[in-house]
Amino acid sequence: MTENNQVTLTINGKEVQAEKGTPIIEAARQNGIEIPHFCYHKRLSVPANCRMCLVEIKGAPKPTPSCYTPVMQDMEVHTDSPVAKKAQKGVMELLLINHPLDCPICDQGGMCDLQDMAVGYGSDRSHYQEEKRAVEDKNLGPLIRTVMTRCIHCTRCIRFATEVAGVPEMGATGRGENMKVGTYVEKALESELSGNMIDLCPVGALCSKPYSFTARPWELEHTDSIDTMDGLGSAVRVYHRGGKVMRIDPIENNEINEEWLSDAGRFSYDGLGRNRLTTPMLRKNGKLSECGWPQAFEAIKEAVAKAKPATTMGLAGEQLSAEDLFSFNAFMKQTLKTDNVDARHDGSTVTAGPRAKYVFGGGVQSVDKADLVLLVGSDPRLEAPVLNARIRKNVMNNGLKVLSVGAHSDLTYPVETAENTAQVIEQIAAGEHKFSKLLEKAERPMIIVGAKATLARKDAPQLFHKLHHIADAYGVVTKAWYGFNVLNVSSTRVAALDLEVYPEQKGKDTDGILTALKGGKVDLLVLYGEGNTHIPVADLEGAKTTIFIGTHKSAYAHLADIVLPSATYTEKSALWVNTEGRVQEGKKAVNPPMQAKEDWKIFRALSGELGKALPFDSQQQLRALMIKKAPVLEQVGELVTPTWEKFGVAGKVKNEAFELPIQQFYKTNAIMRASQVMDESQELAEARKAAQQTKKAS
Repeated sequence: MTENNQVTLTINGKEVQAEKGTPIIEAARQNGIEIPHFCYHKRLSVPANCRMCLVEIKGAPKPTPSCYTPVMQDMEVHTDSPVAKKAQKGVMELLLINHPLDCPICDQGGMCDLQDMAVGYGSDRSHYQEEKRAVEDKNLGPLIRTVMTRCIHCTRCIRFATEVAGVPEMGATGRGENMKVGTYVEKALESELSGNMIDLCPVGALCSKPYSFTARPWELEHTDSIDTMDGLGSAVRVYHRGGKVMRIDPIENNEINEEWLSDAGRFSYDGLGRNRLTTPMLRKNGKLSECGWPQAFEAIKEAVAKAKPATTMGLAGEQLSAEDLFSFNAFMKQTLKTDNVDARHDGSTVTAGPRAKYVFGGGVQSVDKADLVLLVGSDPRLEAPVLNARIRKNVMNNGLKVLSVGAHSDLTYPVETAENTAQVIEQIAAGEHKFSKLLEKAERPMIIVGAKATLARKDAPQLFHKLHHIADAYGVVTKAWYGFNVLNVSSTRVAALDLEVYPEQKGKDTDGILTALKGGKVDLLVLYGEGNTHIPVADLEGAKTTIFIGTHKSAYAHLADIVLPSATYTEKSALWVNTEGRVQEGKKAVNPPMQAKEDWKIFRALSGELGKALPFDSQQQLRALMIKKAPVLEQVGELVTPTWEKFGVAGKVKNEAFELPIQQFYKTNAIMRASQVMDESQELAEARKAAQQTKKAS
């Protein structure tokens, strides 16, 4: 054995090295040797129940499961010897005796592990002469379609629900050929990560219900991109055909999402096409009607000519890339000459300043190393389900202790809670709360601050000053450890702050704009992007002319006098900044529908029509200017740990509770609100919540 805890062994005559304790199957994979398997998955516990990974080990009396057997010094393993092949072939025959011949109609066909293994390790005939069994399908809700006759009892779905999602809804009843996998009591799955069971299922027993019978894998093209349904920025692969998005799956990215994806990111894609704005629109005689781009631009020129810079205002919403935000900001401040611009539509007053106060600075992966997490106004299960799974993994594997101040849903791990008031933070800072001692004992303490519940508070500067003090006092941030993290729900917020999409001089912020609207002092209002859910539509009325630039026919579109259709995240190549402050590039998968245009092109063309063209003619030129404005955006793909500087304002925090950050998980942005699948999921979630409240009341 070498000094660095490595052992040397031989696999198929090839001498390899692996870390002590590594399963043979992983050691083989690391050295380019694939061993067939069904039940084994590197992120789940090892049941060794499918027996497909049997290998021959010199000196062992019989074939051994490679998923369960750790490597040992001088071990000699054969994965393709006659003994191993005979064992694998026998197991394959047993797995197929009850499996139906559904391949021509199975959604898994073409990407099925069982198909691949049957071709590689199966026989062209079977000894089985009896009738095949049939199993009744289960109804697991609007996201997962079941064909349980295909189930080979690998138990991956059961282990995922129990170990990763933390919602043990799946289980097995019966023994032998009478074994059945399901929920026992038929009901829709409650986990926000349930779709990952589809990826884990090695056969077609669990399939995507929205994708069912729509396409074959070989008919689809794919484009790697970024999920924008939350602030995490999970890596995804967008499958498309004929200009339409057909399916979205996760890509492995150990630094952020491992290989999981939230149901919002996976299943909301039908909202990309439903209720879309496809052509410019003008209000005539009180009614919006379609028009061409020249007519829309001419109407905007007339409105701009009548408006003064002081009475021209702009609000930016959600689902906007860095390029989108930069071009909007430049259009408002350079072309329209107004500083009345704000992307902080929740009423927050946080500015660029030290990046530490608005990014998840330690990085998502640092959660694995923490030994204590203090949640402040954060609900990770609904704000970032994939991050929540990571916290749970540390709780289950290493005994991570989780403390919480604020409202949250039913988290999937034990949590010690304090009174839901910001004054608890003052007590912790003063060392007068029970959490103070726990923080003091921790070696790698972490604070996760929910941006949505904290940054919009009127006492946010004082609150963050206290949190900074706690971080300094209890070693949350040291030279060796960075544990102060702000969790943003929006995929837009960090870039908006980096690029200063807010009043830089003496312009009006969101509250000021709303006050001006109420007083009838707005000549021109530019609403850009969807998702201003914090602002009632009625509060946005009052402008002489309202322009809406967005993707969907929302209430904000119906409020406008001029509507310009823009592109969703799958319809443009763009840079996105996730909650870590990490810049990621999303690739264009399909074209915008009909006359819709990419956002930056709209602002460039419109500025030219107004005689004050923005100083870029290509996305490359735009990015160069954008990086000049915010140099941190140049480091694509890298985690940039922020400098730990002072922030906040000294003073008392208010004795107010933290609001629940997410009220409707499946309705957090325009794409999800347009999705029929998300609509059904939200209805089920609300019905389930109502039933729980009724039960609690009784």
